[in-house]
Amino acid sequence: MLGVRCLLRSVRFCSSAPFPKHKPSAKLSVRDALGAQNASGERIKIQGWIRSVRSQKEVLFLHVNDGSSLESLQVVADSGLDSRELNFGSSVEVQGQLIKSPSKRQNVELKAEKIKVIGNCDAKDFPIKYKERHPLEYLRQYPHFRCRTNVLGSILRIRSEATAAIHSFFKDSGFVHIHTPIITSNDSEGAGELFQLEPSGKLKVPEENFFNVPAFLTVSGQLHLEVMSGAFTQVFTFGPTFRAENSQSRRHLAEFYMIEAEISFVDSLQDLMQVIEELFKATTMMVLSKCPEDVELCHKFIAPGQKIRTYAKKQLFNVAAVDLLVPGVGELFGGGLREERYHFLEERLARSGLTEVYQWYLDLRRFGSVPHGGFGMGFERYLQCILGVDNIKDVIPFPRFPHSCLL
Repeated sequence: MLGVRCLLRSVRFCSSAPFPKHKPSAKLSVRDALGAQNASGERIKIQGWIRSVRSQKEVLFLHVNDGSSLESLQVVADSGLDSRELNFGSSVEVQGQLIKSPSKRQNVELKAEKIKVIGNCDAKDFPIKYKERHPLEYLRQYPHFRCRTNVLGSILRIRSEATAAIHSFFKDSGFVHIHTPIITSNDSEGAGELFQLEPSGKLKVPEENFFNVPAFLTVSGQLHLEVMSGAFTQVFTFGPTFRAENSQSRRHLAEFYMIEAEISFVDSLQDLMQVIEELFKATTMMVLSKCPEDVELCHKFIAPGQKIRTYAKKQLFNVAAVDLLVPGVGELFGGGLREERYHFLEERLARSGLTEVYQWYLDLRRFGSVPHGGFGMGFERYLQCILGVDNIKDVIPFPRFPHSCLL
């Protein structure tokens, strides 16, 4: 305990930053600057990218955005300022006074005292054009730039908030977060659509496996969660999964993110369905409360008239499984109760010639087994569902699909 206290004390008081000789301008995000309650000339500094430039006889107006919010901060500067490098897309650092704005369009604005161009942007050659609403298909050609647009910025902020909301839900519900491996020797889906791993270059040894067994990129963390459910009653994982499915469909990716959970001492589908429903509701309510402007933008320009979609439940009791189906998206959740009968599993594995490979799975049923079940949710499909985005490639930062692995 003494060691922990010493560590906490060291962390609390250690700092590599020198003490300033004078009080510098407070560095604020654009979001914090826009939300300032007392805009009475406080000197601040912001850093970001120019979204628009407008010059009048005596005044120069800039709108600067740093990705922290959909709305940009208006910067007002003297027209005599050298504005040759103040172009759409240029990165800048602005210091000045945060004051109440006379315009009804915004509450505050930044009266610039100093504008420093960090990185110039040639607007003519820049593929993202000012005031042009580019189609999402066009933006997919530029994965290194599309995050600078309003619509992708909104989607990615929503994605971030949804991620935090999911983790918060599971933590508040008493689940333990498990980091399941990306490299695995198991095929939990049994579909055979796997990416097999092999070392490249000099590391590759003919007729020999790096791990002594064939290894693949994971298609699901279910089997590893089943292991953990023998020690923890509620576990979950949230990470990338991979499918070598040769599909160009708007619903499929080669790399996508899955939320998976496993619960012990469960013998009813209703118990699983309750958690599924609560997860969906809690995550969506958090997104709506944290990102209302971003959600509104998506519904306005991507899916006009879109509201949070209703969904249908389809129970497949014959195999003790449940799917949650969403109009326009397809399967959003899939789950079920796990087979716990040792002899039944033993016979099935023997018929498939997999007894030796999955002996560990049988062992789970031999030593302290309990009834358990779980489910998985495709994260990108969830985002499609609540935002009305037609193509799954537009809700992930860097989409991977057949014949495309940009960056």
